Amino acid sequence: MPAPVDPPPPAASPARRRPLSWLWLAGGLLAVALGGIGVVVPGLPTTVFFIAAAACFARSSPRLERWILALPRIGVLVADHRAGLGMPRRAKGLAIAMILVVATASGVLAVDNRSVGAGIVALGALGAAYVGLAVPTRERVLAERAAAGP
Repeated sequence: MPAPVDPPPPAASPARRRPLSWLWLAGGLLAVALGGIGVVVPGLPTTVFFIAAAACFARSSPRLERWILALPRIGVLVADHRAGLGMPRRAKGLAIAMILVVATASGVLAVDNRSVGAGIVALGALGAAYVGLAVPTRERVLAERAAAGP
């Protein structure tokens, strides 16, 4: 006769979740909302908010994390980021161009104070430099991995 098997532990009900889990969930939902707005508002990033949402959902809701990763265009970019692949070359170029255009337009057209406008343009240039130099390029990382072999 086989030994009795202990029953699996009961699943945690929503009321028994840790309070911190609810904060992660709220942060993920906020990031999804901002990312959704970024889809239609030029200059507001989209992917970075969905990356943040996936990170928050990984700590609070695996179902919502899977939903983010299954999104048609965004999910692939989030998965690439997690795998250390960075951004596709085309997306990187577009991101840099949009940062420069929006920061320059904001600094020149939207601000009356020249020093504030110059600060906006400088921050935009700093952001573009960061994306260009610090964020890996997907194609380059894949080529380096292929050259390194298994």
